[in-house]
Amino acid sequence: MNGRVKNGTEKQSERRQAARMMKRIIVHFRGQMDERLRPQGVTTAQLVVLKAVQDEPGAFGAQLARACHVTPQSAQALLKSLEDGGWIIRTKDTVNDRILIAKLTPSGMKLLEAGEKAARVIETKLWQGVPDSAVEALNKTLVRCLENLEN
Repeated sequence: MNGRVKNGTEKQSERRQAARMMKRIIVHFRGQMDERLRPQGVTTAQLVVLKAVQDEPGAFGAQLARACHVTPQSAQALLKSLEDGGWIIRTKDTVNDRILIAKLTPSGMKLLEAGEKAARVIETKLWQGVPDSAVEALNKTLVRCLENLEN
């Protein structure tokens, strides 16, 4: 570091660069995930929904949409494609028969495991050479940024 104090324009430029880098990382990560998932006939978006179904047993479409940060319409389309692929089954809720509850099938579990394995490979590549302390500091910073936008 050169010890020079940065002006407002330089700070703004660095912050915008950080936001662009985050976007580029997400695009590369998702592209590599989609490439690894293509042979199984599934997308990263579908895998995210599968993970939400696993993590939130008994959740229905709108709840899964919120968990996956997509619209209810997008969640329904993803759920339908997962059901058509045999990776989930949907049954009527015992309390409200207009609500369909999603559950993983054995093939859905197998697919999710393959997706998790692919994600770990890409994550290992992503964080290569980055110390744990830097990841921890980055997470704290990103949590703060997200809180700033959500409030």
